[in-house]
Amino acid sequence: MTVSDLQHAIEPPEADAETAFWLAISRVPYIGPARIERLLQAFGSLSVAWFAPREDLRAVLEPRSLSELLAARSRIDPAKELESLARSGVGVVHPAHPSYPRLLAEISGRPSILYVRGKLRPADDTAVALVGTRKATPYGRQAAERIAAELAQAGVTVVSGLARGVDAAAHRAALEAGGRTIAVLGSGPDVIYPAEHRQLAEQILVSGAILSEFPLGTKPDAQNFPARNRIVSGMTLGTLVVEAPLRSGALITASFAADQGREVFVIPGSIFAQTAEGTNALLRDGARLVRDGADILEDLGLGGGRRPVVTQSQLSLDGDERKLLDAVRKDARHIDELAEEAQLSAGVAAALMLTMELKGLVRNHGAQYYVLR
Repeated sequence: MTVSDLQHAIEPPEADAETAFWLAISRVPYIGPARIERLLQAFGSLSVAWFAPREDLRAVLEPRSLSELLAARSRIDPAKELESLARSGVGVVHPAHPSYPRLLAEISGRPSILYVRGKLRPADDTAVALVGTRKATPYGRQAAERIAAELAQAGVTVVSGLARGVDAAAHRAALEAGGRTIAVLGSGPDVIYPAEHRQLAEQILVSGAILSEFPLGTKPDAQNFPARNRIVSGMTLGTLVVEAPLRSGALITASFAADQGREVFVIPGSIFAQTAEGTNALLRDGARLVRDGADILEDLGLGGGRRPVVTQSQLSLDGDERKLLDAVRKDARHIDELAEEAQLSAGVAAALMLTMELKGLVRNHGAQYYVLR
């Protein structure tokens, strides 16, 4: 990739005419999403609200928030604020912006603005969150890597929080699979936490995005992360929890997902492992158990029919074995039917099926009915 390609890849989304006013008003103390919605209903747009007379604003805002807005109008130039961000390589999207994540716009308490590094794409509406403990076991990392890669290969955007452990494993696997991944931060978009993930963050920017609802320079304080987690779940079709103890931010993300009407998926773990106490509790409470990416794709209706995997055993098949294997279906078929389709005698077919059963390619369903393993 050339330098110009890299610069194009991380170019932030373009601002529309209203973006500067969303940015300015979102920075006014005591004016959050609820009051912004009231301003929109009263004035039709935030640009109109920004220049509205005091008397008109008084009918919408309480005295404290009104005084803060009037004070902000005297010290903030919305256009200059937006230009300053753009010079830093950071863009801004708001719920009425075409690049704002569609699923996130549907949730209660959606962020009024998102700071964006990289690019958001319409394909990111097909996204799944992968979250889990920072102290992932080898099993947890392997599971996260496998499923993130499978989802990425299927065109699903993998969303996570750039934390150590499961998050980092998911981001890296999605990138290595040639897919898209988005990191949602609990700090400003320019503050990468943990610091050792700066290189990973740069890799994400080439084929994905980094998002935050916190202004530049915001430190990764503990109270920011639950708010971050609602974005992770809110912008995705479902959340997969790979490993999580009973006290885990991943469980908070799963709770947000359930409240938002999104699917909660879980990788099962050992009943003796502390890292599986939270995930197994989710399973007990009705979360969807999954084994791989195909399970998630199928549950979400994303064409997750299981694709045949070419194994070393299949590569070593001779001509007759391959004809028999091609005749086997997911629904059980009798050996006589298979032999007839493969144009083999019943005796030869039975011997070959036994060989392929030992290779782990087929399974005897009983009474010489065979299915693919």
